[in-house]
Amino acid sequence: MQTAVRAARRSLRHWRSVSHSAMSSGYQQANVVILPNHLADDFEDFCQKNPAPLPLLYRGQPGETSCPPLAKHADIRTDISQYCVYEEGQMVKTVSSLQNYITRTGSEQAADCGFWSNMVCFYQGCSFGFEGQLKKAGIPVRNMEQGKNVSMYRTAVPCIPAGGFSCPLVVTMRPLPAAMLDTVVEVTHLNPQAHGAPVHIGDPALLGIQDISSPHYGDGVELQPGDVTVFWACGVTAIEAILSSKPPLAFSHSPGCMFLTDIPDSPSSTHKPLTCDGVDPTDPEQIPLSFLISHNPLLYSLASKRSVGKIRQLETIIGEDPGQRGIKALFVQDELLRSCLALSHASHVAITTGFPTHYMHNPPDETDGPPGAIAMATMLLSLGKQVTMVIDKRDVEMNQAIIDEAVRNGVLKSAIPLVTFEDSGPDSALHFLCHNGDPNKPRYDHLVAIERSGRAADGNYYNMRGINIKHLVDPIDDLFIAAKNIPGITTTGIGDGGNELGMGKVREKVESLMPKGSLIACDVPADYAITAGVSNWGGYAVACGLYLLHTCPSHLRYLKKGLGLTTPQDQLQDWTANLPSVEKEESILATLMNFGIRSGKTGNLAMEVDGLTFHPTHSDIITKLLEATQGSPASSKA
Repeated sequence: MQTAVRAARRSLRHWRSVSHSAMSSGYQQANVVILPNHLADDFEDFCQKNPAPLPLLYRGQPGETSCPPLAKHADIRTDISQYCVYEEGQMVKTVSSLQNYITRTGSEQAADCGFWSNMVCFYQGCSFGFEGQLKKAGIPVRNMEQGKNVSMYRTAVPCIPAGGFSCPLVVTMRPLPAAMLDTVVEVTHLNPQAHGAPVHIGDPALLGIQDISSPHYGDGVELQPGDVTVFWACGVTAIEAILSSKPPLAFSHSPGCMFLTDIPDSPSSTHKPLTCDGVDPTDPEQIPLSFLISHNPLLYSLASKRSVGKIRQLETIIGEDPGQRGIKALFVQDELLRSCLALSHASHVAITTGFPTHYMHNPPDETDGPPGAIAMATMLLSLGKQVTMVIDKRDVEMNQAIIDEAVRNGVLKSAIPLVTFEDSGPDSALHFLCHNGDPNKPRYDHLVAIERSGRAADGNYYNMRGINIKHLVDPIDDLFIAAKNIPGITTTGIGDGGNELGMGKVREKVESLMPKGSLIACDVPADYAITAGVSNWGGYAVACGLYLLHTCPSHLRYLKKGLGLTTPQDQLQDWTANLPSVEKEESILATLMNFGIRSGKTGNLAMEVDGLTFHPTHSDIITKLLEATQGSPASSKA
């Protein structure tokens, strides 16, 4: 069948590229690059470093015009409907055959065996290979519906260079129904030869694409109501590589005019599947799930079923309530997961903590909050994020000493800056969060509050006994309120009683279900409200969740846009070393006690948090979290 199609192509040189998607449903298609032999090893290295855009199906031998592993009776000089010809990094023409290609000098090179003996052909997977599977799954493929070629865009994301090859990533875009994203992700994940799962779902500007209506290659495809823009790495990246490396002579397929293989596009194909970081894409536990993590800008993220199951297990562990506060009534599933996903995409995180519940003591702070904040900070630092701590001005000197001690004891990876915030006018929060007060230039992309006093509806701040402690609290809540109107900043609140900053998201539950809820309930919401039996546990769980995501091949591939997927062993060891541990958390609690910071519920100056002794209660929770993170895979339900 496909042999006959290729034969027909040799006699019909006028086929439109847009027809290739529809006519070859059921078979993989391939992008093609033909380069001089002296560049072949570097280009193969370039493909291996950038596997999502350049999934290498076959590298030919010098001079080879057939490709037996992919197609019988093929001739690469004639079996593509349109080729691009490049000289010194410039596309000089398109031709319908390479058999009679004539260079600018006029010599008939195609007939010269010496010419072809110096050329090497690379065949790479193409996203057209999964369109048939999408249709079989009931997914509307808009470019096919509209009779158009797929939209292709040059992004601002740089590929990993190799030799003389260095260029931006090119992506294809398909508008797809948001309600069907999990099916879309699964179908394409199972077809790694055709670029695998998406590398971005959401706002095109996050890829540096400013005008979605003007693709760099292909045709503009219109969105339908309920659609979101879904992007896959694209083999046209290889064309950009040719343009940037400027080989004296090179060829490629013309975008949309693919080489048709004999390989079925079904995941059951006998062709050896490509893998992501050594992971079998057919492993059901590695199939990614999609999650909406930001509305402004629109952004979805991916994580494997296995990692999602483990993070949900962490969420269950921190929901234990030995203090019997009734915190389970405030629980919202997957707040931990979505917060961790958003933090994974962040580059600069601001963390705030501090609950001066002991207003009769000096210092008035409690032992819940700082340990969890430091646990999150050290994992974020390990992952290469910037971290800033926002604190009350009354606490600067003490908190600096605590940070310094945590670094000396190995609890905190490295020192982090401490800053304060004061309400000095109507735009104070905007200027704090954004460079020069410009909402298009935020300093931070995620704010986290853990066991931080939260403003109630009447403007006051209350501890769990209903005592107003406003005189001890700076208006850091204003930052969370302002962040709602600044694109690119998401927020997380972690609490265990409902009066903490960020718990405004579950305010109605707090008011009706928690003691003194109608008085103490925080009125300021966060995008994600993580509830825990003790707030520190929420911080530990975030650190563990971030570790799980960065050791999840499906998430890491999405985060890196399918580029440079290998994780160095020393980096993995650093992540592991910066997980919370019983020893580290015991050390930071001892430090807090030495500074006179007391247990929240009892006011005891002792090794306890919220009236619960470190051993066995807190140490047991930390152990359970680590076992769920590093132990046997958790059962996961999508």
